[in-house]
Amino acid sequence: MSTLLFPLFAARLNELWYALPLIVSVSLVYAGTRYEHAEDILIGSFRSAIWIFTFMAVIFAALWLAGLMI
Repeated sequence: MSTLLFPLFAARLNELWYALPLIVSVSLVYAGTRYEHAEDILIGSFRSAIWIFTFMAVIFAALWLAGLMI
């Protein structure tokens, strides 16, 4: 079953690169609204980027596992 999903995932792999600038921009804007100093903004944006990436990875894993069960 997973061998059938791999070509579909590989065909959509290029679209996943759009998530990287989205995560960076959302993290910078979110940290920029909370802090005033550049160092605090960079630290806060790194933390929120890690949080967003982890959240997206957990959702991806849950959906992938649910797809394997079908």
